[in-house]
Amino acid sequence: MSSAIEGDPLGETELLLAVQRALLPVPGVLPAARAMSLFGEHAAGWLALAGIGGAVDRRRRGQWARLGAAAFTAHAASVVIKRVVRRPRPHDPRVRIGVGTPSSLSFPSSHATSTTAALVMLAGIAGSRAPLAGVPAIMASRLVLGVHYPGDVTAGAALGWATAAAIRNRGGEPE
Repeated sequence: MSSAIEGDPLGETELLLAVQRALLPVPGVLPAARAMSLFGEHAAGWLALAGIGGAVDRRRRGQWARLGAAAFTAHAASVVIKRVVRRPRPHDPRVRIGVGTPSSLSFPSSHATSTTAALVMLAGIAGSRAPLAGVPAIMASRLVLGVHYPGDVTAGAALGWATAAAIRNRGGEPE
């Protein structure tokens, strides 16, 4: 099956390499990116957070459940889209790969998708936009690790945001 987004038609490898050149030398960036990758794998960290939040914050249990639903739904949607689009992960020999991946498919970034969905919901629970600072952080981490193109993380974040908005609106929560 051919891909709708094959290889690097937009020249994204150069931007990916520029991000790696800028951020990989910064102390702590690679370990932080790897930790974020582990936490976000299959949305497991977000699902655990939703479960813990619901267990200890009984007053907002429904909001925590919707956070888990948003992370799970966003992740599932990204996996389906990956299988339709079938864009391979970056494979330029200049790209430094900093973590293993469960598949060779790149678009959209499942980490960016589920993390954005979870952080949008967490911002609502917290009553603060502060959690949204994690969205560009997860996007950058996937580039630092060399496992996604910039378009992959951008599309993932957009899908995650849309998923969270749909679940939040269905749950009666304000924008």
